Amino acid sequence: MTASIDLLASASPWRTFRWYRGQGHYSGAYWAATIRDHVIYESRLEPARLLFADFDPSVHRIVAQPFLMKTVVSDKVRKHIPDYPMISDQGPLVVDVKPRQRLTRPEVASTFDWTRRAVESRGWRYEVWSEPPEAELENIRFLAGYRRTWLLSAEILDELRRADLDGVLLGEAARCLPGWPELHVRAAVYHLLWVHDLHRDLGQPLSPSRVLRQAA
Repeated sequence: MTASIDLLASASPWRTFRWYRGQGHYSGAYWAATIRDHVIYESRLEPARLLFADFDPSVHRIVAQPFLMKTVVSDKVRKHIPDYPMISDQGPLVVDVKPRQRLTRPEVASTFDWTRRAVESRGWRYEVWSEPPEAELENIRFLAGYRRTWLLSAEILDELRRADLDGVLLGEAARCLPGWPELHVRAAVYHLLWVHDLHRDLGQPLSPSRVLRQAA
């Protein structure tokens, strides 16, 4: 592994979508606000990891399948294409996405083992990501509907940022700017939760009775 971080960040997918009759893969593309572009995926679980990466303010770049890794294990050549290298405040993070029930398969465990050793030998981090907590996933998936800044009123966003919403209930926040339509204010509040200007516990449902916290 000799690729620089800049080269990694600008890489194109090693392979593109695979479409064929009866395929077991679930392919598509997710529009990531982090990079303002689409990122491909090939399973039902991968879009969830992309949501979490897009929601993470420390992640600056998400790259799909940018390189092929090869090694020799027990006198056999092994190949693997990691799912999502990401560039974050902590440096490169290489992510493989796999359902938890498949992690114990010998061929999967072996592949992830030598991949981890290769990635970490370079000083990068490696992660095998499986199903997240359901409530947290649903909350982030909901907030992702408000990730496109240009669809929201810049004036409302500015007023909400100047308002003191620390300790305000989520249901009340939408009524804190009486000069604006409540639906527009509510959408802006959700966007501020997406960009982490506001916070709340995402391990619980986003109900109107949940308390908001202002970003420090």
